[in-house]
Amino acid sequence: MVRNPETSPKFSAEHPLLFGIVLIVLAVALFTGAMAFFRGLGGNSRPLAGNKIGLCKIEGMISDAREVVDFLRELRQDDSVKGVLLRIDSPGGSVAPSQELYQAVRALAKVKPVVVSMGTAAASGGYYAACPATLIVANAGSITGSIGVRAEYLNVQGLLDKLGLKTDIMASGKMKAAGDPTQALTPEQRAYLMDLILDLHHQFVSDVAAARGLPEDVVAKLADGRAYTGSQALKLKLVDKLGGQELAMDTLRQMVKLGQDAPVIEGPEKKLPFLPRLLGASLSGLTQGIAQGVANGLGAQSAADGQGGLTLQYRQ
Repeated sequence: MVRNPETSPKFSAEHPLLFGIVLIVLAVALFTGAMAFFRGLGGNSRPLAGNKIGLCKIEGMISDAREVVDFLRELRQDDSVKGVLLRIDSPGGSVAPSQELYQAVRALAKVKPVVVSMGTAAASGGYYAACPATLIVANAGSITGSIGVRAEYLNVQGLLDKLGLKTDIMASGKMKAAGDPTQALTPEQRAYLMDLILDLHHQFVSDVAAARGLPEDVVAKLADGRAYTGSQALKLKLVDKLGGQELAMDTLRQMVKLGQDAPVIEGPEKKLPFLPRLLGASLSGLTQGIAQGVANGLGAQSAADGQGGLTLQYRQ
């Protein structure tokens, strides 16, 4: 039967809910596209010419350094970027990503000034990333230091016993299963894991000493895992100056001889999935916060994923 378009009910009347959803999605898409367009025309877009200052942010738990490392390399290779402000607000995180940040900041500081501005915390892995900078500025109340390695090992053997469950582990070597959460550590396995922790700790101490120009034995005495306030860290020569981000930026501008009108390149840009990007920054921030909370709760910042349930971290 052929439907008469004049007498047949419209799609909106037949499917009001679906029609409403389509309208909302189209409206959000148009709004998001318009906002992106105007942001591209505004001050957040990257200037095409003239000398600039870079602003790189390290925030939250350090579990993957790729975006920050890529951005730091981009700033290093851009001759129009005369200096970089590194804003750190992080309690630390995984071992290897923290070391990658250290290497990236050290490479950048060899070719142009890098000034660190510490926020609430730049501790453990956060301090690891900061220490190779040209100059470190901390608030008097910033929490920093915490030089050391922590291991997290959750043993659920007692719970499994109560439930009448048992696991059988087959491994190619007696140390391969060390840290498995279903079995207690043997004395030999504990000693083996402590050797790993102490080696990582020595790497941390050695890198801080080299970056800060301090004797290694002096850093070793400070590196018992304790955190320091910014004012304490200044006395211990772990930071160079007290102040906030504005002071750090003004100091950098003086170092590179650029005025307040010099443009700033800020990054790294967050790469978000399509839906959060479509629905805007509010939903994006919410989903990121939930994901980070779950990751922290599960102890997801692992530097030894192949070593049973053990996680090794440069973390406060």
